Amino acid sequence: MQQSNEKPRKKLIEVALPLEAINRESVQERYIRHGRPSTLHLWWARRPLAACRAVLFAQMVDDPSEHPELWDTEELQQAERERLFGLIEELVQWENINNTELLAKANAEMRRWVMELPAVLDPFAGGGSIPLSAQQLGLEAHASDLNPVAVLINKAMIEIPPKWAGQPPLSEQHTLDHWPGSTGLAADVRHYGEWMRAEAYKRIGHLYPKAKLSDDTEATVTAWLWARTVPCPNPACRAAMPLVSSFWLSKKKGRRAWVEPEVDRGLDPPQIRFRVQGDIGGRKHPGTVPDPPKVARGAKFRCLACGNVAPDGHIKAEGVAGRMGAQLLAIVAEGDRRRVYLAPTREHERVVLDARPKWKPDNDLIGKCRDQLPLYGMDTFADLFTSRQLVALTTFSDLIGEARQRVIADAQMAGFDAVSAQEYADALVTYLAFAVDKLADNGCTLARWQNTGGKIAGAFGRQALPMVWDFAEGNPFSNSAGNWMLQVEWIAKVIERLPRNAHDGIAYQADARQQLQGHRIISTDPPYYDNIGYADLSDFFYVWLRRSLGHIYPDLFSTLLVPKAEELVATPYRFDGDKEKARVFFEDGLFSACAHMREVAHPNYPLTIYYAYKQTESTQDGTTSTGWETMLEGLIQTGYQITGTWPIRTELSNRSVSIGANALASSIVLVCRPRPADAPRTGRRRFLRALRTELPAALHLMQQGHIAPVDMNQAVIGPGMAIYSRYRQILEADGTSMPVRTALAFINQVVDEYLADQDSEYDADTRWALAWFEQHAFNEGVYGDAETLATAKNISVQGLVEAGILHSGGGKVRLVRRDELDLEWDPATDKRLTAWEVCQQMIYAVGHRGEPVAGEMLRTGGVAAVAAQSLAYRLYAISEKNGWAEEAFWYNVLITSWSELSKLSMVPLQEQGQFV
Repeated sequence: MQQSNEKPRKKLIEVALPLEAINRESVQERYIRHGRPSTLHLWWARRPLAACRAVLFAQMVDDPSEHPELWDTEELQQAERERLFGLIEELVQWENINNTELLAKANAEMRRWVMELPAVLDPFAGGGSIPLSAQQLGLEAHASDLNPVAVLINKAMIEIPPKWAGQPPLSEQHTLDHWPGSTGLAADVRHYGEWMRAEAYKRIGHLYPKAKLSDDTEATVTAWLWARTVPCPNPACRAAMPLVSSFWLSKKKGRRAWVEPEVDRGLDPPQIRFRVQGDIGGRKHPGTVPDPPKVARGAKFRCLACGNVAPDGHIKAEGVAGRMGAQLLAIVAEGDRRRVYLAPTREHERVVLDARPKWKPDNDLIGKCRDQLPLYGMDTFADLFTSRQLVALTTFSDLIGEARQRVIADAQMAGFDAVSAQEYADALVTYLAFAVDKLADNGCTLARWQNTGGKIAGAFGRQALPMVWDFAEGNPFSNSAGNWMLQVEWIAKVIERLPRNAHDGIAYQADARQQLQGHRIISTDPPYYDNIGYADLSDFFYVWLRRSLGHIYPDLFSTLLVPKAEELVATPYRFDGDKEKARVFFEDGLFSACAHMREVAHPNYPLTIYYAYKQTESTQDGTTSTGWETMLEGLIQTGYQITGTWPIRTELSNRSVSIGANALASSIVLVCRPRPADAPRTGRRRFLRALRTELPAALHLMQQGHIAPVDMNQAVIGPGMAIYSRYRQILEADGTSMPVRTALAFINQVVDEYLADQDSEYDADTRWALAWFEQHAFNEGVYGDAETLATAKNISVQGLVEAGILHSGGGKVRLVRRDELDLEWDPATDKRLTAWEVCQQMIYAVGHRGEPVAGEMLRTGGVAAVAAQSLAYRLYAISEKNGWAEEAFWYNVLITSWSELSKLSMVPLQEQGQFV
């Protein structure tokens, strides 16, 4: 057993990880619909539980090389690692999240070499993935955060459930004999949620009238679809202009529906009404969907009555003046196993006008919430809701207190003492208050109607509150998306999946720079410079939580809005627009937090830090990032060195947000240890020599592991900074210390050199295409320039044409675009096979013909197909450098698909039952 005064033993995470399995399960977890923490309460940038479990486990267990008394050869040590890998591969699977036998086995493995396992601390707990994962592994979990909303989320996940583990529900005490984990708590959440719905319907059900169908029957309304309006700027018109971005209601095949505007010019001003068209009664409608009045990005709309285009300034001015209204576009009702789309009626519009909320959140929008909305007269949180939505939310919020009193009475009748009854009631209504928050997200005027899925999408599609012109208002008493009981059910399913034999957890509000007692294993996901203003965004939920739970958690909700002054984010608006002051504040705060983590981190375990801030700041020496630079400076200046780095995938590369943006798909996990006191100094020349000697091997491993090109520059920071941080100081020629920014620029320079050095490995045609692409992409260029470049490669333009990669004519040439490729092409019979053509054909196959076809190309393409992988990295780098986002996207897609393509290439296409 290791004693605290011994030299710390190297942990598995500092040597090896089964990265492919971790990444695969991390991505798949994003598509789990039920029981995932993200469905308990929205939080931004949650890390996958699969990745967190794997990282924590590997952070805790010794690498076999530390025990030569048991495994005295490299072969035996690798065999033991493979055994541990097998355990990790089981741990990361979602279906094993409550596999008590497996989790006990993992816990025993972590305890194998120590007398007692320390607690795990996440000082920037946020959405709670790391503390919850620690608890799943049977560890004591501590979650600290400055944000009260984050603290409450963590309490709901790691602190409340263990207190009531095994407790039968008050509502169903005699139904079952055994209620494992939090299943009894989940049952009560459902029961009292249903009671709240029934009570709310008694009070406000009249505000949600049913819709009349064509056969004179009635149907429950799923949603009312609205468009904002402003008066037309044309003095001769002045019609109320509907600001519609799309007329589509449903794009489902066989169930298409849309609205068509009708203008009544007999009125003064003209009035615009809408009727519903589409595929009705199984008959396909021959009509076409009219063009929407939105004519340009931003706030620029055409008046449907007179055709006049209202400029951005007019719409903003009308909004600020309080003259922005709303008009009903359509009604969505519950039909027989399908949505029914109906034209608006005056009765349904009038109901909203008659709603009178008795309370509303008049708090001003701040920071990230103010990016767009105040430009249109939306200054407070109350402005984000219709009057009917405010009535519904305040009604459900009021019922939180009534439900609490009901739970207390029921608990005392069930034998609880007065204190326990109150504590159980407080715990239970915490989850019901989360349902109010979820209702607010789906029940505000920033919620959209998804015409592809026929459901409501909440306000937070991204980390901001953008303006929405045509919004969807859900019915909390319906059986469709956005209703009250659906929110309750999402929450109950999460509670059921929480750890069943969990160690106690604790969540508390604290600044990460504060001092703590005792040693902790630290794993955390710190703030990303100016990337996400959590405090600003979480105000949206705070105003409702404070109303619902302020009397239960008075310390958490003592302020009108979320505390912001101490939040570690480089936000200039908090410093009167001074970016330098914002930068200094963030750097000083993060350095202080890193120093604090150094003091409380357990000496026998490394520190792990998740970071996903993309390098974006270009300099003459390369590309660096203020976010990365600050994080690394904080770690290194407080005495840490990097001993490991792992790119953990958290998103699919082909998700819609990535298209054209090439968003990061991975979090980079940095593994850190205190730097030895006797660490040497070195100079710039020796540091550069070490980078050029050691980084290529790391880059080769990353390419072999199919790391996404969009993540390459982020991932390589780890091994690069591992070299930098092992020195106490790196001296420049003038005797000053080399800063992190310079080191990051050198690391990027070596990456560029490595990718460029691979050019010599390609066939001559590909080398020509690569050089031409860098200058022209797929655009035309002068024939003479092409011939000169071809001569230098000892080939000809005509040969490139014959190879099928170049068009030539009229004194111009251009590379063949992917949509022009020969679909009958077969690499096995191509007499002039090039890595370029294989790469472009595989990309087209992945995007349009299916991965099995691309896998067949990989199988039959030989050396050229193998070279296509490194070529894709090179082409991504060129596209990224030139700002060709869409082109870069497809090279990223090919690499992230490579693992699957490799598997498919093992079996001929015909044997898969596939046809080219």
